[in-house]
Amino acid sequence: MSGEPILIADDEESIRLVLERGLEKRGYQVYTASDGNEALAKGLERNYALILLDIKMPGLSGLEVLEKIKEQRPRALVVIITAQNSMNNAISAMKKGAYDYIVKPFDMEQIYLVVEKSLHERSIQRKLAAYMTDAEQPKEEIIGKSPAMQEVFLSIGKVADSDTTVLILGESGTGKEMVARTIHRNSHRAGNPFVAVNCAAIPRDLLESELFGHEKGAFTGADSAKTGKFELAEGGTIFLDEVGDLDLSLQTKVLRVLQEREIDRVGGRYPIKVDVRVVAATDRDLEQAMSEKKFREGLYYRLNVVQIKLPALRERVEDIPPLADFFLNKFNEELGSGPKYLTNEAMDILMEYHWPGNVRELENMVKRSIILSTGESITTEHFRSFIGEGQPGREGEFSIDGMLEEKLSYFISKMCRAGQGNLYQMVMEHMEKPLLEGVLAECKGNQLKASKILGINRNTLRKKIMSLGIEVRKEY
Repeated sequence: MSGEPILIADDEESIRLVLERGLEKRGYQVYTASDGNEALAKGLERNYALILLDIKMPGLSGLEVLEKIKEQRPRALVVIITAQNSMNNAISAMKKGAYDYIVKPFDMEQIYLVVEKSLHERSIQRKLAAYMTDAEQPKEEIIGKSPAMQEVFLSIGKVADSDTTVLILGESGTGKEMVARTIHRNSHRAGNPFVAVNCAAIPRDLLESELFGHEKGAFTGADSAKTGKFELAEGGTIFLDEVGDLDLSLQTKVLRVLQEREIDRVGGRYPIKVDVRVVAATDRDLEQAMSEKKFREGLYYRLNVVQIKLPALRERVEDIPPLADFFLNKFNEELGSGPKYLTNEAMDILMEYHWPGNVRELENMVKRSIILSTGESITTEHFRSFIGEGQPGREGEFSIDGMLEEKLSYFISKMCRAGQGNLYQMVMEHMEKPLLEGVLAECKGNQLKASKILGINRNTLRKKIMSLGIEVRKEY
């Protein structure tokens, strides 16, 4: 426990000096305060392993300081120092959340025992927090023999045991969170919490409170104080997934955490020091977002100290067989379905597929095939129902024939039997508008980019937008 920070608050200089010297000899970092107001200010500025509080002090009393600290740091360990005739106050302090109390006069052996006991409790708290945030995640190793993945492993090895901020880039489903967890488990913070936050999954008006916490009464519905994810990750790692989706105001607040190592709760009066390693991830092009003023340069450069880029699954085809075998064994055991295996032809299908959903899609597809298969073998038919004949291949070349042929043939047959006239115009009208709307949406309303993808003149595209009544939304 050597090096843990401890705060001593007592108005008697002699007691402060004795405690300070004794605890420093044991290797602790000792901070002191001589009155209640100073004790509160210092108590909130960092996450102490232990706070020793005298009850009777000038300014705020120790009980008032205890109450205010516990409001903002519910997991803070506070030990009350009291005189014999203040036993009622000690009992009151325990009800307010004090961890223990020491009666004056005391000897240093008592102090050491209480300190060791409380620091053991803190260790348990950390392990419990780590378990609660990490327990549901399997301790799987990242699988990959390809050169691209070997580069990823090398980067993880170089950066894991430092406190360097890491930015993980990669398409959705490539395993960015698994890389973040691997970095954490191989770092000196491994015994402390790993807390993951999906910045895109939480509404903006709730995300600030989720990240930084809030005080009681900070907003309508805030019936009690809440500890934010940064505080829950104290001593460990916070993983900011989809960090590119943060709005500009929250980007500023995250940047401040990286610069100052402190947070401000919503409605809080004092900044709170945090000791947290930040690992962030995104599938967005942050450099383009910066050029469009949608992502702050300061935050980008603070996050991008070390960058790890995960390849898409289609870029490491040689990893598909071991990944498929891993998921096959995993779900055979998990589902209790008995041994099942992939035929060579089924593996060929997986090797040829484009995998827009990457490793996550492969995992889900193997699981579904196990559930739906009745025999021991998983054949091409189990995968064709998911992939389809007309899906993109490994080279990213698309064939719309397979996607349209069946429905279009049915439609043509039906219209011909009905003697429907002007069939060409009818089909074109029903296909052209959704085609243009879809491309414009993907291009976020950029007509120049959309015209290049469509292979038509920009003026032609504008005329079609007008004639077909297509609304190019501003949010594009």
